[in-house]
Amino acid sequence: MNGWKEGRLRSAVLVSPRRERRRDRRTRRAAASALLADDRDGRKAAAKAKADELAAERRATTVLPKAGEPGPAALRTPGRLRLPRHQDTSATLAGAYPFLAEGGLGSEGVFVGQDLYSGSSFVYDPWVLYARGLITAPNLVLAGIVGAGKSALAKSLYTRSIPFGRRVYVPGDPKGEHTAVAEAVGGKAIALGHGMANRLNPLDEGHRPNGLDDLQWAAQVTARRRELVGALAETVLDRRLTPLEHTAVDVALADAVRSSEVPVLPMVVDRLLAPNPTTDTDGRLAEDGRLAGHALRRLVAGDLAGLFDGPSTVRFDPTLPMVSLDLSRVTENATLISVLMTCASAWMESALLDPSGGQRWVVYDEAWRLMSHPALLRRMDAHWRLARHYGIANMLIFHKLSDLDNVGDQGSAMRALASSLLANADTRVVYRQESDQLGTTAAALGLTGTEQSLLPTLDTGQGLWRIKHRSLVVQHQLHPAELDLFETGARARGAAPAAHLTSDTGGIR
Repeated sequence: MNGWKEGRLRSAVLVSPRRERRRDRRTRRAAASALLADDRDGRKAAAKAKADELAAERRATTVLPKAGEPGPAALRTPGRLRLPRHQDTSATLAGAYPFLAEGGLGSEGVFVGQDLYSGSSFVYDPWVLYARGLITAPNLVLAGIVGAGKSALAKSLYTRSIPFGRRVYVPGDPKGEHTAVAEAVGGKAIALGHGMANRLNPLDEGHRPNGLDDLQWAAQVTARRRELVGALAETVLDRRLTPLEHTAVDVALADAVRSSEVPVLPMVVDRLLAPNPTTDTDGRLAEDGRLAGHALRRLVAGDLAGLFDGPSTVRFDPTLPMVSLDLSRVTENATLISVLMTCASAWMESALLDPSGGQRWVVYDEAWRLMSHPALLRRMDAHWRLARHYGIANMLIFHKLSDLDNVGDQGSAMRALASSLLANADTRVVYRQESDQLGTTAAALGLTGTEQSLLPTLDTGQGLWRIKHRSLVVQHQLHPAELDLFETGARARGAAPAAHLTSDTGGIR
């Protein structure tokens, strides 16, 4: 017995602590459950008290009936208004929702006229829009049939820009339309023609831009002269010069520059047809440059004799507000006009490409004449691509955009160059077009069906403005003094301009 009691005692001593730990765990779990239950009951009680408080507050608040107050206060308090649904056309609903109209381009720039959709004033300035990031190229293309008012719009754009510090250059004016405008704004129109005293030397050094040292200036003048003589020869020959002809032209031009302080085209022609023996080492230059020499001889002894075959008798002043070269006294010949404009643009090119010359409009009127000649088209393309760098806004004026289809063959490099002029102009203004031109115009500009159907219905002075991806229909407005100055149809009608017309551009091409 004693042994058995001793074993039980020893066992109780060993097991008792484990049982105590189990009891402690059960006690802690029960206490935790009691705490969680108390917390849950407390949160429920708080939520119920808050709900009761909100319910009491709602019961104590006076609420208006859904239909509003009755009696004298009826319809003076907000309430539910039930109206039947209404369907109508977008033209009618635009009167109820006027903010659906185009917001315009802002108020900074040159006033053009009235936005016919919104009724607000329409203001345009390519340099302002470029600075604001709305366009990426300041060039403008303007197309419209005769009598639509595109010439008046072009003149308004550049003359109204002059008070803002802009200058205007017209490298060639085939009809003399810009002469009166240039004189009226304090500029100068240089008229060229047979029997006239004015003579331009396209090989003049021209205006020297600021910031060029003697070496840079000499290299620029040499490159411009070489490009000009080559372009003139290509225009008359109606083809590209061969490598042998390029060499002959370069040698003849360099010899003429060395032999005279004021080189002129007759010197280049003489050295092409009869090279200097000291430079013609192999005796082949005369044969290599014979065709180019005879082509350039047309400017010296042919139908352009007396215009570009001697030193300049007039000076180009880049500080004038406007300079125009009037070519209206020259015989109407497409090749002749292109040669004249090539020489004229080269004469003022140094001023055009002066980065410190400020912001300038360069107007190419009668563009269909120019784009048919590859050499002149390439020069225009270079000016358009560098427009942002030199602060230039080029304006190209067409009758119809299908004129681009007459440039070169389909898929040719010349057709691509002509199309690039349109691609590098973020502003396209289209005046009234004939029905047979709608497809070409819509394809060239990416017009919608609504915009395409709008073109034949435009009145005089009304145009569709495509500025980047925005479209506006604008009525151009003229001051009576502008109408008198810009009128181009009076001679055809045999009457004086109608000075009393103010917002109409009737009779203006």
